Amino acid sequence: MNKLILVVISVAVVVGGGAFYGGMKYAQSRAAGGRGNFANLSPEERQQRLQQFGANAGDVRPRQGGGGFIAGEIISKDDKSVTLKLQDGGSKIVFFSDVTEIVKSISGVSGDLAIGKNITVNGVANSDGSVTAGMIQLRPLSSSGQ
Repeated sequence: MNKLILVVISVAVVVGGGAFYGGMKYAQSRAAGGRGNFANLSPEERQQRLQQFGANAGDVRPRQGGGGFIAGEIISKDDKSVTLKLQDGGSKIVFFSDVTEIVKSISGVSGDLAIGKNITVNGVANSDGSVTAGMIQLRPLSSSGQ
């Protein structure tokens, strides 16, 4: 009877240890191929990986459907797009259309998108790194009076 208990305990320890080891290896493999492991990537590879996830160096936060959230200062504008200066010093082109919702304390229009204004954008990341806006929100004035 004592030998049987010893065998059962030994088997349980071996199976438990193997399961723990397998789980740790699985978690490591998921981290290496996922969003969190950027230490060994060049800046270009990092940017490409972030764009695959609909992100741009922390300025675009992934949302359902592969879109994202981006914020920055408008540095140029035309009838269907604005270019934003991002907090990291980069820039991002944001496309909009007549059906894009432009929000401020009251509803806005594309004429409200002006150089020097700060906006936030919720939209879909495009393969070229630009964003197609679903909604643009004019951000309130900063304490510096912008």
